Amino acid sequence: MRLKSLTRNTRIFVAVSLLSGFGGAAMSLTAGVWVLDLTGSSALAGLVGLGVFAPTLAGPLLGAAADRLPRRALLVTTALLTAAALLLLPLVRTGRDAWLIFAVMLVYGVSYVLVDAAESALLPAAVAAAELGAVNGLRMTAQEGTKLVAPAAGAALYAWHGAWPVAALCATLLLGAATLYRLLRLPPDPPAPARRRVRARDGMAFLRADRPLRTLVLTGGVTIGASGFVTAAVYETITGDIGLPASFAGVLGSAQGAGSIAGSLAAGALLTRRGPAVTGALGAALFAASCLGRLVPAGWAAVACSVLAGVGLPLTLVAAMTAVQLRTPGDLLGRVSATASTLLFAPVAAAIPLGSAAVTLGSAPPLLLAAAACAGTAVRLLVTHPPGGGQEAGGRVASSRAARADRAAGSGRPWRRSRAMPPSG
Repeated sequence: MRLKSLTRNTRIFVAVSLLSGFGGAAMSLTAGVWVLDLTGSSALAGLVGLGVFAPTLAGPLLGAAADRLPRRALLVTTALLTAAALLLLPLVRTGRDAWLIFAVMLVYGVSYVLVDAAESALLPAAVAAAELGAVNGLRMTAQEGTKLVAPAAGAALYAWHGAWPVAALCATLLLGAATLYRLLRLPPDPPAPARRRVRARDGMAFLRADRPLRTLVLTGGVTIGASGFVTAAVYETITGDIGLPASFAGVLGSAQGAGSIAGSLAAGALLTRRGPAVTGALGAALFAASCLGRLVPAGWAAVACSVLAGVGLPLTLVAAMTAVQLRTPGDLLGRVSATASTLLFAPVAAAIPLGSAAVTLGSAPPLLLAAAACAGTAVRLLVTHPPGGGQEAGGRVASSRAARADRAAGSGRPWRRSRAMPPSG
């Protein structure tokens, strides 16, 4: 998608991704460094990230808010409340006040889940269905691009005058995002149905009934979880197999960031031409190849594999979330999107400690296990969800499913998926 062809709403969503991505990356790094300086505890500093990721486990419950409340108003309110929470950080003076940093980062984590659910639910109303894949790719490109600059900028501000300038900058960026949400041009909200029960478990029920979509989401969850599972193995390959200092991980991180930008840019074109199934399977296969390549004890191989991993991960993520947007009825999008996010990102929390335990056997076992898991899910995805339906098929599926969902709501019975329904992608 060329920049000149971007619609007004697309430009706004990409700009929001830039603002929120920059602020989130800068604040996440600064919070950890700040806790370390205040307490002297690396363990406590490492737990800062828990506040950001823990709310993902409550994704189905938080996603229900995106289906109960007006979505634009929810986005604006969430941005404003998060900015207000950041402005409380100057109250932190000593290590005893560190709990406030954890509380603010927990607010940040809740806001991520709410914003992801509300934006995913709002996008199909703001952007043409044929452009969803390209728009999602551009948004991820913007987010990944900020990660190359924002941590360094946050660290520089913190070194200059402490955490307050970083908090003020992030709050200002959130205010900018809230303003941009107000500028979106959206169609009028459809009239609410006569009987509308919004239940958090409906998101999981929808995914459970839609086998192709469920497989696509689980493929992303396995691949992203595998990236956490091999974290310790990557360190082992650097220091044990290759014999380089641990600081070489910074080079690999930059290489993966560059690959992520390339993968995010390519995701839109792949989704348009080949569909979500091929895109997601390709991403999982590329990550599997990167795990196998790390068995080569050479620095150049480690860099190349980091680039390969960076390309693969966003392909699986963008494919899964675009398919969710295309195949889900509008009144369920908040819950299904939040539930999908939980399935995509929650496995990392368990995979990291499991990978740390597995690396006691050496770097090869966790790398081989991760490669086998990702390759297996890629094959299963293509078997379960063969290409050929395209995005238009996904739109027809969503429309058909929306009608049945309305009928099911009227009868008080959960809807059932037809086996004859054509797959998307």
